[in-house]
Amino acid sequence: MPTTDDPIATFEAWLAEAATSEPSDPNAVCLATATPEGLPSARMVLLKGVDERGFVFYTNLESRKGGELARNPHAALCFHWKTLARSVRVEGPVELVSEEEADSYYASRARTSRLGAWASKQSRPLESRFALEKAVAEYGLRYAIGEIPRPAHWSGFRVLPKRVELWRDMPFRLHERRVFHREGKGWRMETLYP
Repeated sequence: MPTTDDPIATFEAWLAEAATSEPSDPNAVCLATATPEGLPSARMVLLKGVDERGFVFYTNLESRKGGELARNPHAALCFHWKTLARSVRVEGPVELVSEEEADSYYASRARTSRLGAWASKQSRPLESRFALEKAVAEYGLRYAIGEIPRPAHWSGFRVLPKRVELWRDMPFRLHERRVFHREGKGWRMETLYP
């Protein structure tokens, strides 16, 4: 599939293709963050939105990733779709999504996932599985009737793409690598050696 001059449009097309070919979670992405000292860490998250502004995922702001992004607001994403033999790398600063965006996405989640956002002290030591299940049950009783409000410690981040690399597998390991650099409201593209 040929790429366009807009890496976000190409990404959206590739993601739509992956939704039909990947066995599970075509929106899974490796998120890399770093401490202020530059010590990196990476983990898988689920992409929950993309548009011309950037790539959105949600998390507990008190988690390791939330803390790292608060102190060093830059991230990298790496999508890999084995069935399509393609990957996409994104790098840039991050910002919190708006309260309205966070509320809207939170309200769309399954009730049990919303309770889990209250019960989980993400990234902190868990004394036992029972403690987690007990916390979920307690929040289930607290919010047995009506809506479950979004916790103040739960929101989303948007990675604002400054660099996007579109990678396609090619014969003889002569892969196609097109890198887009944000320049104003547009993009400058260059091709890299594989």
